[in-house]
Amino acid sequence: MYRISNCNFQRKNSGTFIVRCDYPQNADLPRYYSKREKKPFPIPVLELRRAARERQKSSRGKPKRPTPPPKNGMLVRSLIPVAYDVFNARILLINNLKSLMKVVPVHACKHCNEIHVGPVGHPFKSCRGPRAEARQGRHEWTRASVEDLLVPVETFHLFDRLGRRITHQERFSIPRVPAIVELCVQAGVDLPDLPTRRRRKPVIRINRSEVIDADEDDLPEPEPDPHQKPLLTEMPDSEADPPSTEEEKILLSEATLQAWETLRDGADRLMRKYVVRVCGYCPEVHVGPSGHKAQNCGAFKHQQRNGQHGWQAAVLDDLIPPRYVWHVPDVSGPPLQRELRSFYGQAPAVVELCVQGGAAVPERYKPTMRLDIGIPASVREADMVV
Repeated sequence: MYRISNCNFQRKNSGTFIVRCDYPQNADLPRYYSKREKKPFPIPVLELRRAARERQKSSRGKPKRPTPPPKNGMLVRSLIPVAYDVFNARILLINNLKSLMKVVPVHACKHCNEIHVGPVGHPFKSCRGPRAEARQGRHEWTRASVEDLLVPVETFHLFDRLGRRITHQERFSIPRVPAIVELCVQAGVDLPDLPTRRRRKPVIRINRSEVIDADEDDLPEPEPDPHQKPLLTEMPDSEADPPSTEEEKILLSEATLQAWETLRDGADRLMRKYVVRVCGYCPEVHVGPSGHKAQNCGAFKHQQRNGQHGWQAAVLDDLIPPRYVWHVPDVSGPPLQRELRSFYGQAPAVVELCVQGGAAVPERYKPTMRLDIGIPASVREADMVV
């Protein structure tokens, strides 16, 4: 039996039917790029140049339009509530994970960065840590933490996102904050620990890299922002109470999954307006129009670049990396078998944790989890599969 939900049936003139699915039944995971390989651009350079030529041709002979926010230094007013929702979703997700991980076991390898959600660690020999050859690629599992599920991605905090670029000598004097928090601050979230410059008039741009602030003396005193929302705070691990009943466990899993979806969807909306850069060689992320000048890239052949980063447009997975783990079809059933590895699917660690906690599987993650594939009961049955 095959699942055909979320499919549109279109009939051609020849009488044949074409099935178009938003979420296919089975899909492969995102490609793994080696550390010796540069990340591809989200949009190829040839297409960017072609689009720039089209814009230049269409604007020829027309009056120049004013620069829209946030390029003119102003905030995008419609995205301020989204920034507050993303900030609170991140805190809520961390707090819920601390409680949910006390009832749903999560394992992390001592030697590599691989994790597994389930009663016991998976048996696959995929460890790439130190002395992996002596252990024949076997993992040594220990208890995981929240940082193993949510990979911490830090960036420099900018007091003025239109100011000059951070130099190599300033790399230790400027604080480092989580990249998603810096994105929310630049989008309108006011934090007392992270002051930032808020303009009430568009800047006067002299050239591409130099701007002058407009005179704001004639403006009245700023009023309280009506878009401000109360901000949540992160609780310590000792105050995180596990759910006492099965119903509370399911409700907590659903709330955690909803916070994960709100975090990613809101961050995707913010990244469409506020520029986020990533190095094409290493995981360094910078929130701002142009990347910093700190020469701290240690990726492959960094000597040829003098430690400088190769900045390019970032995607959502660069800002919030999803840690993919093996999907356990039945938690109370038999453990995963090494010989049946090709039949198992994978999902982000947060999603797998919530699904094992009782939450429903979202549609967008069903293809990679391979829920429509029947898993053989034995190796002999797997050899008979065509």
